[in-house]
Amino acid sequence: MTASPAPRRLVLASNNAGKLAELQAMFAPLGLALVTQGSLGIPEAPEPHRTFLENALAKARHASAASGLPALADDAGLCVVAFGGAPGVDTAYYCTRFGYPKSDANNVRALLEQMRDVEDRRAAMVSTLVAVRHPDDPEPLVATGRVEGLITREPVGDGGFGFDPVMFIPAFGCTFAQLPTDVKNAHSHRGRAARAMLALMQERGWPQG
Repeated sequence: MTASPAPRRLVLASNNAGKLAELQAMFAPLGLALVTQGSLGIPEAPEPHRTFLENALAKARHASAASGLPALADDAGLCVVAFGGAPGVDTAYYCTRFGYPKSDANNVRALLEQMRDVEDRRAAMVSTLVAVRHPDDPEPLVATGRVEGLITREPVGDGGFGFDPVMFIPAFGCTFAQLPTDVKNAHSHRGRAARAMLALMQERGWPQG
């Protein structure tokens, strides 16, 4: 009996366990096994750019060059209308602007403090995914997911990560942190971007070619 071939590996240019959990199952239909760059000893790439797209592309090319494998990168963040789209690409380090050590809890704390007297609570969670077949791929695949909501006055819910406890989604009547994991993943900004990326990969016969 012939053993089934091992799935091709796709490097995720992140060491974020939450991102890995959300993304790996979605790419199984392509016969791709998602592995983090950290598990291959690849350091994180610099992210000097001011857009999600530019940072995701830089991370994908970096991971592919270091691994010799196709790579997938995500750059995501919270864009608050009253702040002109900030924190945007600086989402992960938002709290450090206000003297707090970097952590999800401190990011939430800093955001609520800065929005204490802000009436316009509109915000969007945005995810941009970029995939490259090799470091010099001239035609990277790009997919974006976006979910609009309102920033709550205090954290609600115990699930998810990042700003999920303060991201109220009107369509569900609760925050991302209150949703069951499967429901959240299906409707999150990253889930929407991943479905769009999966469709692109299937359409292009990716990563071959």
